[in-house]
Amino acid sequence: MQANAPSTREDIFQNLPIPTALRKMVLPAIFSQLIVLVYNMADTFFVGQTNNPYMVASTSLILPVFNITLCLAGLAGIGGGSLISRLLGQGKTDQARQVSAFSLYLGLSISALFALGVALFMQPLLTLLGAGANTYQYTRQYATCVIVIGGVPTVLSNVLANLIRSIGRSREASTGIILGGVLNIALDPLFMFVLMPDGYEVLGAGLATCLSNCIALLFFISVLLRMGRGCIITFSPKVGLPPRSCILAIFGVGFPSAITTFLFDLDYVIIDKLMVSYHDLALAAVGIVLKVERFPLNVGLGICQGMVPLVAYNYSAGNGERANQAIRLSIRLGLLIAGISIVLYELFAVQFAHVFISDAQTVDLAAQFLRIRVLATPLMFISFFTVNLFQAFGKGRVALFLGVSRWLGLNIPMLFLLNALFGMFGVVWAQVTADILTVLLSAYVYRRYRPAMNRL
Repeated sequence: MQANAPSTREDIFQNLPIPTALRKMVLPAIFSQLIVLVYNMADTFFVGQTNNPYMVASTSLILPVFNITLCLAGLAGIGGGSLISRLLGQGKTDQARQVSAFSLYLGLSISALFALGVALFMQPLLTLLGAGANTYQYTRQYATCVIVIGGVPTVLSNVLANLIRSIGRSREASTGIILGGVLNIALDPLFMFVLMPDGYEVLGAGLATCLSNCIALLFFISVLLRMGRGCIITFSPKVGLPPRSCILAIFGVGFPSAITTFLFDLDYVIIDKLMVSYHDLALAAVGIVLKVERFPLNVGLGICQGMVPLVAYNYSAGNGERANQAIRLSIRLGLLIAGISIVLYELFAVQFAHVFISDAQTVDLAAQFLRIRVLATPLMFISFFTVNLFQAFGKGRVALFLGVSRWLGLNIPMLFLLNALFGMFGVVWAQVTADILTVLLSAYVYRRYRPAMNRL
């Protein structure tokens, strides 16, 4: 192979040394996760420049509904992507193509139905979310852009990213996500403060988000066209339906992924609700911490995204030693990142909090919260790494058990328990306390249900 030639799927999955293969899969995924994190903050940041609290509240109100679209993308994309990697490892190329087409049309259909449902029941939905007389108009504008109009391209672009990554094309998958994120950051101020009149800044932010996701989708479609008709990932219905066992396998992994993502967001919502009962400074401080702590967590998610196809392929191909090498190296890398984040956040907690707010009392409280919450970083990484590992193995029921046990069985009850016992700081300590138990449970489940691979 020429020095500057792109690596083929066989190179990455079968031939390249694991550190090199993992680097090619993981680094683009990490970079895209960090861009997604910044992009998710962009609308709130630019809307905040209006100094209109009702506009800021409107973008926050619709966030839980928008996150459901990401859950739908995980159902089709992660479920289908994990299966495609395993089928390729077994040499079942035709079935892999059938799974890709089914996953794409699954993502298209469920996102279209969801967007239609939001459009039809917009008023009661926004009222349920808490939109009042001052925020309803802004919330409706934003929801129409990012969910009713933009829901399908958002879901499809995320599904395509997962499917393209599943065949070893992590760079192309991450480039599309990065493109959408960078465009959104660039288009927000243009639409909000240049193209739209005063009073329509939220509509401008929604249009920018919608357009950036549409362009990301077009990029992914162009990637498929460049790969040619023989590409594993295809929209062509001519490949036929996959076998019933494959359809069940898609849902078997995709459904736990969607549920886990939903419960993760629910955990953050509950933290905010509990902090509201104290004072505004506590709510502002924990809001800052929940943003700052996402940086090492998103790096960990990128490691998992890059690791899953490599492990899934080699596990199904019967190359247990290569799969084990990828697992060991990935978890060491994730724990190293977590360790570095602990050191940095403990030393520079005040400086990190100061990036988001200048009020001295809020900064001091946020720094205290951050120094506690960051202790959970390695525990959180191990927890979702184990869930992703079972998704790679195709063991959806085990992944679902771990995800539900973590959030509904441990994290969320611990929030209420420690809040009742110790108040505000009990809420902050809940993550560390619950994830200690989660890691013990994950270790037990892994030893009990791990597949038989040589030297595991």
